[in-house]
Amino acid sequence: MSTDADATTDPARAAEVAGGRSHPDTPADTADAVAHFAAHLRYETDPSDVYEAQKRGDQFVLVDVRSHAAWQQGRIPGAIHMPYQEMPARASAELDPAVPVVVYCWSPGCNAGHKGALALSRLGFAVRDMIGGYEYWVREGQPVENDEGPLPRVFDALTMVVHAKQ
Repeated sequence: MSTDADATTDPARAAEVAGGRSHPDTPADTADAVAHFAAHLRYETDPSDVYEAQKRGDQFVLVDVRSHAAWQQGRIPGAIHMPYQEMPARASAELDPAVPVVVYCWSPGCNAGHKGALALSRLGFAVRDMIGGYEYWVREGQPVENDEGPLPRVFDALTMVVHAKQ
């Protein structure tokens, strides 16, 4: 039995799922694509956008959903620490439901951000997941800290344009 999931690895199945088309070519498909990407932007953000929002002073709370050991190793300045497993017990007492929330975990390979966003959504919070997580925040050269203070900034040419020092 073939499933829609097979469409990700089988080109013939992909064409069948797409109604014989290999790409969107009708107004309905375009509308579906717009809805799909709009939903992503409504519920996801990225490190660059979060950093710019912090610099502008936008009102939101940034929540690190990783473990205590991960928090101690390094974190984003201004974030609060609330591991996703603790959210059902802590969020209502510690977060203002009128303030938007952005959650982050380790990396694109970590789904703890999604777990935290789901837990907060179930509690009625407006929440977005920061795709790329802490890893891409660090790799893009954004500020990080631990209990001892600021950590060295890293600029990774695989994730951003790195200008040579003059």
